[in-house]
Amino acid sequence: MRAAATGAEILTAARRKVLEEGTGLAQEQVLDVLRLGDEHIPELLSLAHDVRMRWCGPEVEVEGIVSVKTGGCPEDCHFCSQSGRFPTPVRAAWLDIPGLVKAAEETAATGATEFCIVAAVRGPDARLMAQVRDGIKAIRESGNDIRIACSLGMLTQNQVDELVDMGVHRYNHNLETARSHFPNVVTTHTWEERWETLCMVREAGMEVCCGGIIGMGESLEQRAEFAVQLAELDPHEVPINFLIPQPGTPYESFDVVEGKDALRVVAAFRLAMPRTMLRFAGGRELTLGDLGAEQGMLGGVNAIIVGNYLTNLGRPAQEDLDMLSDLKMPIKALGDSL
Repeated sequence: MRAAATGAEILTAARRKVLEEGTGLAQEQVLDVLRLGDEHIPELLSLAHDVRMRWCGPEVEVEGIVSVKTGGCPEDCHFCSQSGRFPTPVRAAWLDIPGLVKAAEETAATGATEFCIVAAVRGPDARLMAQVRDGIKAIRESGNDIRIACSLGMLTQNQVDELVDMGVHRYNHNLETARSHFPNVVTTHTWEERWETLCMVREAGMEVCCGGIIGMGESLEQRAEFAVQLAELDPHEVPINFLIPQPGTPYESFDVVEGKDALRVVAAFRLAMPRTMLRFAGGRELTLGDLGAEQGMLGGVNAIIVGNYLTNLGRPAQEDLDMLSDLKMPIKALGDSL
């Protein structure tokens, strides 16, 4: 039985493998990083930032999101206030086409290059697909050339093909958590069903956006498991969310993730996926606060959602843009790739 590695040894090995060789950490190595003591966090964040700069570069992708169909979802994702199975304050509502066009214009005005259309559904029906198609058409006719992504739940092959035909270039479908923990989070569909949608999306030529939520009762071992499962999928983008306990959901009494633990997660995911776009998403304001957000941007993150989230307020977009300016992190221009 080998002696446990010291924090310095863990970071030295990670530096050699990830920074110098460009190879992501294996599951046990990710777990070692997640177990590092607080005194090693500054060095860990510095390493993750160096990895991001070497293998991804300095640019940051800025994205805005909008919900075209809110609430009333038939699934039982235990973290989600949009589930129709829980007594939450969220009620079903649809966004009309003019509202969608306006949201896209407001997103583009922030300097964002990505606009994601989201719906709270198991998967899209004919009405939703028509709404998305008409919305994209109206956005283009308004002269807005922002890139459009979608997050509409689980898809059939025909629906994947339809989205490609609409010009959707990226599809978001989060695995949410490690495969071993997923049945504790969702019971109305499986982790494998989500994986199948992601494989179809990739094969159709759309970029794959897939991440999850930290703080849903998973163990450190399961966080490490999740990181390497995402690495195996090799998505273009990984959004990292931190649980915001929602009233009426089974997770309403869960504790918020500690800031230092959140930073360890960000850095560990960067070291597991050195070339992947890593995006700050929901819950960062609650978990990290303003200073923590800057630390995360200097700890491996190279993409960010600005403005509000689906059912939770973010911070004003200009504050994030000012933060990027202060950190001398250029915003990726439309048409560039990370």
